[in-house]
Amino acid sequence: MTVQTIRTENDKYNLYDLMNDMKPPLTVTIKEGIDRSLEQNRLQQKWHTEAAQQLKDESAEDKRAYCKLVYGVPIRRENDEVFKDIYDKTIRSLEYEQKLEIMKVPIDLPVTRDMKVKEMKEYLDKIYQFYTGLGVKLTEPQEK
Repeated sequence: MTVQTIRTENDKYNLYDLMNDMKPPLTVTIKEGIDRSLEQNRLQQKWHTEAAQQLKDESAEDKRAYCKLVYGVPIRRENDEVFKDIYDKTIRSLEYEQKLEIMKVPIDLPVTRDMKVKEMKEYLDKIYQFYTGLGVKLTEPQEK
């Protein structure tokens, strides 16, 4: 499976070249909008690492799992009916500790992975408030 994000005119041409080299039958799905930005992804990872280093109470992976569960899942449930239905049927009734394990590698439930830029901004804002409320000094994002 190939996933392509089209950000420029050149990206469109590259996609055309890729498809031109493939033999039918093909299934093509086109979604408008973009998923979270690479900068947002790097920033959230950096914040979890900074929080783990400064608080020294859990690993960055544990902190990531907590934030995915406490902040990410509600955002996804609010904005994605399919995610909400599946989460509610399969995970919602589990114990808190089980849910945390599902958020971590090796299962690593896709929560933030499928967020759009706007959802990811909301998620990052919540993480920022949480960590700074604990006294963690976080890298400030650069405005674009």
